[in-house]
Parts: sequence; C-alpha cells; structure tokens
Amino acid sequence: MSTMTKRDPGAKLMQGNEACAEGAIAAGCRFFAGYPITPASEIAEQLSVRIPQVDGTFIQMEDEIASMGAIIGGSLAGTKSMTATSGPGFSLMQENLGYACLAEVPCVVVNVMRGGPSTGLPTNPAQGDVMQARWGTHGDHPIIVLSASSVLECFTLTVKAFNFSEKYRTPVILLLDEVVAHMREKVVLPRADQIEVINRVKPSVPPEWYLPYEDTSFGVPPMGIFGEGYRYHVTGLVHDIRGFPTLRQDEIEPFLLRLFRKISTHFEDIQIVERYHTDDAEIVIVAYGCVARSAHRAMVEARSQGLKVGLLKLVTIWPFPRRHLEPLIKAGKTMLVPEMNMGQVSREVRRVNEGTSPVITLNKIDGTIISPKEILAKIKERR
Repeated sequence: MSTMTKRDPGAKLMQGNEACAEGAIAAGCRFFAGYPITPASEIAEQLSVRIPQVDGTFIQMEDEIASMGAIIGGSLAGTKSMTATSGPGFSLMQENLGYACLAEVPCVVVNVMRGGPSTGLPTNPAQGDVMQARWGTHGDHPIIVLSASSVLECFTLTVKAFNFSEKYRTPVILLLDEVVAHMREKVVLPRADQIEVINRVKPSVPPEWYLPYEDTSFGVPPMGIFGEGYRYHVTGLVHDIRGFPTLRQDEIEPFLLRLFRKISTHFEDIQIVERYHTDDAEIVIVAYGCVARSAHRAMVEARSQGLKVGLLKLVTIWPFPRRHLEPLIKAGKTMLVPEMNMGQVSREVRRVNEGTSPVITLNKIDGTIISPKEILAKIKERR
C-alpha cells in the first residue's frame, strides 16, 4: 500500500512577498506605485506582471516620496492603491502618509522590516519599525497597523488591510519582516468566492449636495470619486466638512475627534489577536511577526515539559489591543515579550500592565531571528 499522500491541486509553494502581491490583486488593488528596496522588491516585481493582467496600472516611481503621493492620487481617482517598501523608504513616506490620514484617503502601505537605523542591515530581519508605524508621521492621528507571521497571512492580511482601508477611509500599514517576506511555505489560497472584499461607500446624493467630510453615525463619510463628477477640495490643512481649510475652533476639534472616533468606536472589528492556551497559562508570551512562530514552538515545547505557557499573538498591533491583554494581566499572569528590537511592544505591555504583574523581555538586535530555544530558556528562568 502506498504511503504517499494525495496531492492537493490547490496547494502552492509561495513566498511571503508573492502572497502579499496576490492578496492585493484579490482585494481589488489595481494601482501600485513603488520603488525597489530590499527586502520588499519582490512585491513590486510580482505586481509589475500581475496588475497589468487584471487591467491595472503599475508604475516604478523615482523614489518613495513620489510613490506615496502617487497612490494617494490613485485612490482619490477611485482605484484601490498600494505601495511597498522597507525601513528607509518608509521613513521617506511619512509626510505623505500624514496627508493621507488627514485627507482620509484609503490606501495600503506594506513595510517589510529590516535592520536599521539608516541603511542598517538590508538583508537581515528586524522588528524595529513598530513605533514608527504608529508615530512616524507628526501630529495626533489614528492608524491601523497589521502584522503577518506566515505566508498565508501575507495574503489574507493584505486583503484585510484593503478592507479596513476602504471601510474606514484611512491608510493601513501591513508590517512584514524579512523572514516572513522571503520564506516559502505550502499554502492553499482561498477561492475568490471565499474572500470578503469591502469597497468604499460612495455618495448617495448628487455632486452638488455632496459634503466630502460630513460626519455620519459610522464616523466615516462617503467618498466621492473625481472621475464620477464629485469634485471637492483636498488638503493637508485641517478642513471643514466641505474640505476647505478652517481656523474655527468649533470645526477643528470636532473634525480631529471624528478621525479618532471612526477607529476607536470599532476596536472590536479592528483589533485582531490569536490566543493559544492562555486560560490556564502562568506565563503568556506576547509576540508578533516571525517571532510569533518561534513563540508558538516554544509554547508547545514548554507544555510538553509540564510548564503552563500560553501565547497571545498580535495580528493587529495598532490600535494596540489592550482589551485582550488586560484580563490576562488582572489574572496575575507573567507576560513575556520577545521581539527583534530594543523593546517597542513591551513598552506598550508595561503601559497597560501598570505594575500589576511581571513583564519580562527578550530582545535581539543582531539581525538574527529569536529562536524557540531562546524563548524556552527565558521561560525556564521564571520557574
């Protein structure tokens, strides 16, 4: 009798960056503007072929500043738009990213993290852009940031990023890291009829009645498309409900508060985590990206040795999912935060913790991944 398993006709061997590109296509992305940079270049390479096949447009821009500006323009013209970069390019995008936040322009930015600062370690993994993703552009602003830890998640979370972007009229950042972006795994991608695709809400009134930044019960105004006759003023200045700059206090504060409210009132939808054995755990690992994979293996090894260890995997990093963390902290569980930086998410864990329970860290900044063995060793220190 043969021991060979039946081959799944839908299975593919895919790279993380390739899956990200396919996720963008599945979500309806039809415009990509970007500039090559390690370790994100494969996303642009893949989309340079795939987007024209679905009647979309690919442009290699002169730099990342222009790339961000181009996708803002593409989105205002009615096309789902994306760019992809790594740390140095992400730094260049920050001013235009803030413009997209204030003008409420949906778009997706993929940042494949590498070692830094500056040119840093171009071919090595890191998780040093977590705080930059939240606070990189100046001023108070909300932002949605997701993190993938598998090749399949590179696909599904790219779709999710577009859906959030369109639903809440906001830029969404997807953080990958060099390990996840370049690894290859066997994946079975969902069929088109299995994928939820959300499109922006369009005005239900004629152009002459349209208020582009009107408050709504959902907090997100419908978005008119310039090519469909809805011409309106778009600016990086704080503006009134018609889009024109304002210095009126009774318009400034309500507008800025609405930007936050459209995110904060939908935390249940936006904040995504995965829990593994957290109910009976004495130590809970909080991890994201490629380190979540090592953390999961360390948890399995620890449990096989009789250690009560759980894992809280962060899929949404910002807005920080404190409501998922607080019950674990109140239960007195020790929190272990391994990450490939000097301690960025661990600062948030400590902020939420307020000294209630122990928070221990495991940080690595030498351009190598944190292994399950290293996490397990840290767990055993707490015995």
